[in-house]
Amino acid sequence: MATETDGAESLPLSTSIGFAAGDHTINVGLAATSLVLLYFLTEVAGLRPALASVVVISGRFVDAFTDPLMGRLSDLTPWRAGRRRPYFLLAAIPFGATFALLWQQLPGDGQAARCAAYAAVYCVHTVFSTMLAVPYMALLPELALGYHQRTILNAYRYGGALLGMLLVGVLMRPAIEWLGGGSLGFSRIGWLLGAWMALPWLVVHAVTWERPGFARPTAMTFFGGLRRALAHRAYRRLLAFFLSARIAVDMVAAMLIFYVTYWLGRPDDFPLLMATLLLSVALSLPIWLRVARGMDKARIFMLGTGCWIAAQIVLLAIEPSWPRWAMFAVAAGTGIGFGVADLMPWSMLGDVIDADELATGERRDGVYAGFFTFLRKLGGATGVAIAGVVLDFSGFLQGQAQPASALTAIRLLAAAVPTVFLVGAVLLARGYPLTRARHAEIFLSLQSRRAEERP
Repeated sequence: MATETDGAESLPLSTSIGFAAGDHTINVGLAATSLVLLYFLTEVAGLRPALASVVVISGRFVDAFTDPLMGRLSDLTPWRAGRRRPYFLLAAIPFGATFALLWQQLPGDGQAARCAAYAAVYCVHTVFSTMLAVPYMALLPELALGYHQRTILNAYRYGGALLGMLLVGVLMRPAIEWLGGGSLGFSRIGWLLGAWMALPWLVVHAVTWERPGFARPTAMTFFGGLRRALAHRAYRRLLAFFLSARIAVDMVAAMLIFYVTYWLGRPDDFPLLMATLLLSVALSLPIWLRVARGMDKARIFMLGTGCWIAAQIVLLAIEPSWPRWAMFAVAAGTGIGFGVADLMPWSMLGDVIDADELATGERRDGVYAGFFTFLRKLGGATGVAIAGVVLDFSGFLQGQAQPASALTAIRLLAAAVPTVFLVGAVLLARGYPLTRARHAEIFLSLQSRRAEERP
């Protein structure tokens, strides 16, 4: 294999593309639950916005336990077939099937019973999502060893994620109408997307591998390892600005359909706006990758998030009387920074795990990735839950013209509140200690240690 400038082996193109298929399926599910689930539960299933928010947040309570535990389990799995990859085959079909059930008309007399039914299905779905997502993300630092190589593999992964978001954001709503509309359309699209989400894991399993030297035994208990991870100064800082950015990402994602439908009064523009935003992300990623060759990851995160903050300020100012192109310009501007805010923290996670291995002699990719994955989901659920509760108290009316209080809430939730979280993320990322130079020292020390340990 060829090597990168940081001394790490570069990955085959087939591995990078095949690995991206995993995050494609995960983001089909995450995008659907962030962009459309709140709308489905309120407008089709008939739940009050506050109860719909209960459904969304319930899965995150389950994740609070299952994500870190799954990380620990994958660290300790003794199977000959590997610690991470066997779960790709075990959980793929249940993952797709439970997603499909989420979009059916579930039984239940009254609001509370229906809320409980959807919450139960969503909780089971999140368990199978965890069985895939946590080993998947724990495998990434093992596949890509170098500082910049991790950014490259994460860019491919994020490309797959973008295709998942594009599939949902641009095609899901028109496909629902084409498949019959209403509850029938949602039911059919649920089964189609469920199958689409299950099959790519065969590809991910086929093109990846695990490095024998990375299966390093850990003497720490689960809670000891978790305490060790949370005591890691760089990890705590990374968690803080990642969570702040994720809340902004998913709050904007959840509220954009309400903003376009009720504030601008242009619901038919939503698919094209999503396409514009995601295309902007895709076109800007190669530019950010070139910049990343000579710059620390935390600085790139701050620059990208700053671009997004500027777009959010314009979003808050837009009036329905503004020309149609203005909203498309904001969507394009948002895309320039939107992807970096989500991409770079995942690239930084492997560097934190390397620093932990150097300090302890043990490898806990699963614990670190498990807690990180939980925060990814928690951030999304928090954003959606805040939006749902505020909408409910603002006097939001299902499928009707909205009162002024609800319109104000929609504007603030789509533009102002996410901006506050983004500003917080930038401030938290300042002074991040794991720089490119520091990781180069860690990488060389680990390579030397592993060479001495070889028989």
